[in-house]
Amino acid sequence: MDLDTEVGSVQSSAEKIPTTCEDRSISEPYVGMEFDSEEAAREFYSGYARQEGFIVRLDRCHRSETDNRILSRRFSCNKQGFYVRPRNGTKPVQRPRVSIREGCEAMMLVKVNNHGKWVVTKFVKEHCHPLQVSAYATDRTLLESKDFKIQLLTRELQRHDKLCQLYRQLLLSLLESVEEQTEVLSGKLELVVNNVKQLENDVENPLDTR
Repeated sequence: MDLDTEVGSVQSSAEKIPTTCEDRSISEPYVGMEFDSEEAAREFYSGYARQEGFIVRLDRCHRSETDNRILSRRFSCNKQGFYVRPRNGTKPVQRPRVSIREGCEAMMLVKVNNHGKWVVTKFVKEHCHPLQVSAYATDRTLLESKDFKIQLLTRELQRHDKLCQLYRQLLLSLLESVEEQTEVLSGKLELVVNNVKQLENDVENPLDTR
C-alpha cells in the first residue's frame, strides 16, 4: 500500500469537538479503543488534545492499492517532527520562518479492521514540550473549586443553624427555670410577709386571746 505524503493542515483543538465533550472529562486513548469512523477518531483525539493542552495535526495515512481508500491514519501533536528549510536554488535567500516543530512524538494511530471499525493500534502520550492549560481544564477546575466552596459554606450554615436551635432551646429552658424560681420565691416572700404581720400583731396586742 502507498504512503500518503500529504500532511494535513494543523487543526485547532477547539475545532469540531462534539458538544458532549464540553461537560465531561475525556478519557485517555488506549490501544484497542474502537471508533465507528476516522472522523469519530479525529474528533475524539481533538477533544482529548483540547483537554490536555495541545493542538492536533492531521498526519500521514496509508491507502489501499486497489481502491485508494484510507486504511490507517495518524493523528499527531502539531509540534511533531522538525521544520526542514526548502532549498531555493538560485532564488534570493528569504528570511526563515519561525517553526513551531520540536520533534514531539505524541500521537494516536488508528487502523480500520475487517469489521469496518477504526481501532487504536498505537498511542504515545508523552510530549517533549510543556503543555498549555486548556480553557476547558481551567473552567473545570474553577467549577470544582466553586462547588467545593459552596459545599463548605452549606455545611457551615447547617452547623450554625443547629447551634442556633440549641441556643434557643437552652434559652427557653432557662426562662422556664427562672419563671419557676420566681414563683417559688414569691410564695416564700408572701409567707415571710404574713409571718412578720402576725408577729407585729402579737406584739401590739399581747393579751389578745382570740
